[in-house]
Amino acid sequence: MTEDNKPITPEIVEDENTDADGQLVQQIEKPDILYLIPITGRPHLPAQVQPLMVSKKRWEQTLMKASKDSKNLLGIAYIKEVKGKYVYKEDFPEVGCVVRMMNVTDVKGNIQFIAQGLERFRIKRFISDKPPFVVQVEYFKKVKENEDELKAYAIAIINAIKKLLSLNPLYGEEVRQYLGMFSPEQPSPLTDFAAGITTATGDSLQEILESVSIMDRMKKVMMLLQKEIEIAKLQSKIQKDVNTQVDENKRKFFLMEQLKAIQKELGLQKDDKTSDVDKFKEKFAKLSPPEHVVKRFDEEVEKLSVLETGSSEYGVTRNYLDWVTSFPWGIYSKDNVDIKRAEKILGRDHAGLSDVKERIIEFFAAGIYKKDIAGSIILFVGPPGVGKTSIGKSIAEAVGRKFYRFSLGGMRDEAEIKGHRRTYVGALPGKLVQALKDTEVANPVIMLDEVDKIGMSYQGDPASALLEVLDPEQNSEFLDHYMDLRIDLSKVLFICTANQLDTIPRPLLDRMDRINLSGYITKEKMEIARKHLWPRLLKRNNLTSKVITITDPTIRHLIEGYAREAGVRNLEKLLNKMIRKSIVTILKKKKKKIRLNIKSLEDLLGPPIFKHEKQMTGIGVVTGLAWTQMGGATLPIEAVKVHEKSPGIKLTGKLGDVMQESATIAYSHVRSNMSAFNIDEKYFDKAFIHIHVPEGATPKDGPSAGVTITTALVSLATKKSIKQNLAMTGEITLTGEVLPVGGIKEKIIAARRTGIREIILPQGCTPDFKKLPEHIKEGITFHFAKKYKDVYKVAFK
Repeated sequence: MTEDNKPITPEIVEDENTDADGQLVQQIEKPDILYLIPITGRPHLPAQVQPLMVSKKRWEQTLMKASKDSKNLLGIAYIKEVKGKYVYKEDFPEVGCVVRMMNVTDVKGNIQFIAQGLERFRIKRFISDKPPFVVQVEYFKKVKENEDELKAYAIAIINAIKKLLSLNPLYGEEVRQYLGMFSPEQPSPLTDFAAGITTATGDSLQEILESVSIMDRMKKVMMLLQKEIEIAKLQSKIQKDVNTQVDENKRKFFLMEQLKAIQKELGLQKDDKTSDVDKFKEKFAKLSPPEHVVKRFDEEVEKLSVLETGSSEYGVTRNYLDWVTSFPWGIYSKDNVDIKRAEKILGRDHAGLSDVKERIIEFFAAGIYKKDIAGSIILFVGPPGVGKTSIGKSIAEAVGRKFYRFSLGGMRDEAEIKGHRRTYVGALPGKLVQALKDTEVANPVIMLDEVDKIGMSYQGDPASALLEVLDPEQNSEFLDHYMDLRIDLSKVLFICTANQLDTIPRPLLDRMDRINLSGYITKEKMEIARKHLWPRLLKRNNLTSKVITITDPTIRHLIEGYAREAGVRNLEKLLNKMIRKSIVTILKKKKKKIRLNIKSLEDLLGPPIFKHEKQMTGIGVVTGLAWTQMGGATLPIEAVKVHEKSPGIKLTGKLGDVMQESATIAYSHVRSNMSAFNIDEKYFDKAFIHIHVPEGATPKDGPSAGVTITTALVSLATKKSIKQNLAMTGEITLTGEVLPVGGIKEKIIAARRTGIREIILPQGCTPDFKKLPEHIKEGITFHFAKKYKDVYKVAFK
């Protein structure tokens, strides 16, 4: 349509002469005005007949007008891609193809028609630059060219097409017949046909469409055909190689099947079932199982031999027999225990812990004497990072047994210990059976880590399941639910670890021989860092002591200022951090050697986390000693008189019930013995006293602060301060008895760390005190109190 919306009457040109494409045009109407639509993918060439599909919503009006006004003649131009929602005249190329529309039909919102390519055209101008697009066109004029050369190229193109058709089976018989319609006398349609059957890109075909010279067109098409032939040859070769491989595999498969059939007939080969049975019998013959296991094995093998290999029961029975024959029935490793060798291994792997090493050596000595290191369940209790797991590995090495460790932390299912019953899908034996299978001996060292963190759920209580495992009187006939056989665990050396005892069930705790690992003092930590941690970290980072060195004062400052916990795990992390930062410095500043000193600590780790703990002093202020899961700690207690309006006592500091009762007992004891402490008899009739334990966010509980609270009340009432650098611990009773408490070693280590030089302990703690190493007690004066009056004499001397 023109701008005034009047219908277009195209001028029809009738020509009976030969056109520019070299073909005879007999009464083909060539309008100089055409309706135009775009196509994507590939351009349409003259001599091509193929279906096209366009959007009905966008191009229906154009097709209707072309059918009515242009006698089904339509201009088609190739656009590489439509970048927006609409098509603009700038998107169209100069050259397109006139097609005749045939068999126009609706197909699901689109219009499909057969497009018969007729002739090239060049757009002179746009009459309508909006859909429906209308253009004025001109047709290519014939260029005079060498007829013989054209004919030679045409023959070459025909031969190339025939060669391509023979190589590529994708071209059907219709293409072969259509090729017969062309002859070397018609080079232009032959060239367009040849270009159309290639897999060339749209841009390449558009270049051919725009070529005026037939000779140029034929040269370009020959290049495309040669490329197609090479690709077809490569595809043919690949297909041939694949077919050869497949045929070879088929041949091998058939030959193998025939060989199996022949061997089976001659009795030279067994089927899968017989092979399984023989394999299990062979494995079982190498073991020394008890009689009840042999009986069960024979029953299961007999069952397996009558089952079909494809049945689910066959798979269950086969897996069961696999476990039974993989279990080390009667296979024991020989113990290689020598007291001196054991002491050497323990001393090599662990610094300090002399009391723990002594207890382990005693255990070894007893085992050597009775020629059986079993029957005792060892429990290592201590803060994190003190070496509980590594001691277990050293014990296994000293004994000469295989070591297996698994963690009980968070375990909630009893079946993890005793196994699942075989009736369940995916059933497996418990961890203990798996441990013996993996170690391949019936007497390994098994470490049960984090025994204090076992969970409980509706699936059972694993702690209760451990009662049978860890009882020397019962574990000789341990029953795993999956195996359903009595297993002797009495030769296994069990080692358990825990951070605390409160969460371990009492019946389970009674079955264990407890060894406490209290933690390390600064001297021991320095030795561990120097002999173990620092060399291991250097090796892990592919370094030597010549590249990065650290001084002893630096290690001491690191321990006292950054890593005061009972264990050495945090100390190892800090040393590793220092090495990493030092490596960065080496790479950035191209240094060959770095020396770490006290001054460089703050640059690498920041300001010290722990300052030197100054003991709180004054009237009503007394330092106590406490035990925590992380080791020992000092516990200052403050008492002040608030007012004299009414008597009473107030407690703060997030104290537990037991500690609150201790404070009440201390208050009652002081009030009932005021004359013995030279306290005014009317003091407590008026005074309202507030007792506070600092670090209020930390929960505190236990009876060991009884004597400390009592001393704080006496100090407040008499207005006297206690001695400097003095700390105490012990439970108080209403009658003034001082009862023993636990955690003595941890408390003394905490006192040393704070600089305390005098400690009051209950008389009942004397046996624990005598067991302590001398280097822990060195430099501290100890007093032992049976009654509170003994504490009073020392504190207020």
